[in-house]
Amino acid sequence: MANHKSSIKRIKSNDVKRQRNKYYHKTMRNALRKLRGSKDKKEVSGLLPKVSSMLDKLAKTNVIHKNKASNLRSSIQLLVNKLK
Repeated sequence: MANHKSSIKRIKSNDVKRQRNKYYHKTMRNALRKLRGSKDKKEVSGLLPKVSSMLDKLAKTNVIHKNKASNLRSSIQLLVNKLK
């Protein structure tokens, strides 16, 4: 157990950040799953900007790596282009 007051606060804040990042990461994965599972062109075209924006925000806040965000964005764009 931590001995200093500041280290106890740091443990608490790290836990809060971990929970928040876990939620954002799971939300992103579910959005990608929904986008990849859909065959409707109109729905996919509507979801693409939202998911792409979500990936950018998560990469900016270091929840996911920027290269992973770029690779995911590229793969969903290819998927959308195949449907059109």
